[in-house]
Amino acid sequence: MRAIVWTKYGSADGLQLRELAKPVPKDNEVLIRINAATVSTADCELRSSNTFSIFWLPMRLYIGLFRPIRVKVLGQELAGEIETTGKAVSMFRSGDQVFAWSGFRLGANAEYICLPETGVLTTKPSNMTYEEAATLPIGGLEAVHFLKKGMLRNGQKVLINGAGGSIGTFAIQIARSFGAEVTAVDSAEKLDMMGSIGAERVIDFAREDFTQSGERYDVIFDVIGKSSFSGSIRSLKQNGRYLLGNPGLSQRLQASRFSGNGKKVIPYSSRSAGEIAEDLNYLKELIESGKVKAIIDRLYLLEQTAEAHRYVEAGHKKGSVVITV
Repeated sequence: MRAIVWTKYGSADGLQLRELAKPVPKDNEVLIRINAATVSTADCELRSSNTFSIFWLPMRLYIGLFRPIRVKVLGQELAGEIETTGKAVSMFRSGDQVFAWSGFRLGANAEYICLPETGVLTTKPSNMTYEEAATLPIGGLEAVHFLKKGMLRNGQKVLINGAGGSIGTFAIQIARSFGAEVTAVDSAEKLDMMGSIGAERVIDFAREDFTQSGERYDVIFDVIGKSSFSGSIRSLKQNGRYLLGNPGLSQRLQASRFSGNGKKVIPYSSRSAGEIAEDLNYLKELIESGKVKAIIDRLYLLEQTAEAHRYVEAGHKKGSVVITV
């Protein structure tokens, strides 16, 4: 099979199109013929290995200290068709159209992948293309997870910081489906797009600091982990919730020490298999009812994956960047 092989940490030049052996599913796995995958900011950070977070050393030890050894192919989100199933698989069958998150095994930037049937894997919404469905496992699921944690309700005001990316564009639409009033913050070139999918107010972060405006919100969802912790807390109403989608070490430390005035800080937390399944079903209902759609900025062919990485790394993508396999 064709795959984009990750040969070294650093620039996208280390991504090379090669032939690899087609995987064979274990008894509890399905073999998926991948039709579409994504290139996310997380993929770029893993590839370059220049983001020194608390996860840097554990990820290096898992993947390979000096070069990628245990993981050869990047990509976490995918959509495709099940080609064959292991003999113990009961939930899926050959021909099922699915989307999935591959987790830390990665491997989505290839023609085939094997995944366990009990993983983050479900049938594709009938009104979505494979390219659209490939954007759901991170962008859609993370947005659902956090906004449900934030207990967002009809008539409340929510601010989404970093609203122009894959998670943020889903979050705008999901918040609107809850009946919330949405303020979206991102760069100038994304403002029109954010308004077109439901944001009542859009803010260019380079021209306005939302924490200095005096406006108060029921929920602030920081998708990218770049908002001022103290400023965001100040911008919450009493009993407001501050959702940290990608907290840095400083935000994690401040969150662990914070308490006061009924306001809550909710950092990222792991989910049980039951919670993930519930969120997947909820997301599919929103999509099939037409309340939420995927926002795709650019499409690239598999052999153009390195170019897609360079584009995502530049920080200008609107919604998701998709690889057609």
